Amino acid sequence: MEKLTMRAVAREVGVAAPSIYLHFSDKAELVWAALEDKYEDLAARMRAADASAADAGAGARERMRAQAHAYCRFAREYPGHYRLMYEVRQPSVPAARLHRHPSRHVSLSLREAFAQCRQAGYLLAMPDEQAAQTLWAGLHGFIALQHALSSAVQVQEPMEPLADGLVDALIPAEPAGGPQPPAADSEAAQRIRAILSGQDDSPSLEAS
Repeated sequence: MEKLTMRAVAREVGVAAPSIYLHFSDKAELVWAALEDKYEDLAARMRAADASAADAGAGARERMRAQAHAYCRFAREYPGHYRLMYEVRQPSVPAARLHRHPSRHVSLSLREAFAQCRQAGYLLAMPDEQAAQTLWAGLHGFIALQHALSSAVQVQEPMEPLADGLVDALIPAEPAGGPQPPAADSEAAQRIRAILSGQDDSPSLEAS
């Protein structure tokens, strides 16, 4: 990714370098546009799994589990795409731009699923944004470890049981009653919300 330049892309597609800037303001915007359809596909699969579970009569907690399983299936079935999306260093951008990264599609799906759990009466220990980031980080951690430690010719262990453990740790087994109010924000949750909303003015971070 470090060797990718706007001029090289223009040369590859056979256009003048300045014309690339009519469509993309910088390399980060170009890279994100190239990844957009892959993140949209992953999020669509997660939402489809959620909807299928709902049609089968599953509650909010099991619908979240279905989304987590869909995430794992995508990584297992499309390892090349997953590595491109998550394991290749991407251009550095100001933190305030991160809410525009195409991974926002996945983040939104998880946040909405946690909001559904809260509305269904599950008492969550953290705000929806922080819970979503925690589940997402755990799922990615499992997958990244498999990619790093498993040979391409080995049969990988299923990740779904580990995903179930994360869901079980984040969402109580039974709802507590009526809709639950949002959990009090921690400093980490406030930072996550600021980044997602584009209000964070911290120094540049690596988009990943």
